[in-house]
Amino acid sequence: MEGEGWFLNFHCFAKYVKVAFFNGTSLDPLPPFASKDANVRYLNIYEDDQLDEAQFATWVKQASQLPGWGSRDELSRSRRLAATSESVRMR
Repeated sequence: MEGEGWFLNFHCFAKYVKVAFFNGTSLDPLPPFASKDANVRYLNIYEDDQLDEAQFATWVKQASQLPGWGSRDELSRSRRLAATSESVRMR
C-alpha cells in the first residue's frame, strides 16, 4: 500500500532465491539466516529445496503487518534524527 514501505525483497540468483525480511527479527520463528543489518533475516530457497509453504506464508503475513522500510513512520523518524543531528552540529 502507498506509503507503507517495503517489508521484504527477493534476490534472484542462478541456483537460489534469497528472501530478505527487512524486520525479520520481529518474526516468529526467526527466518534462518542473519544479515549485517541487525533487523534483517533471510530465507534461502534453493532450486531443489522443498519449501515449507505454510511457514513462508506465515512469515510473509507477519512481515506485512510490521512497519516497512521507507514507510511514512520510518521517514518521519529519519527526518527527526537528521534535524537533531543538524541542530547539534550548528551549536
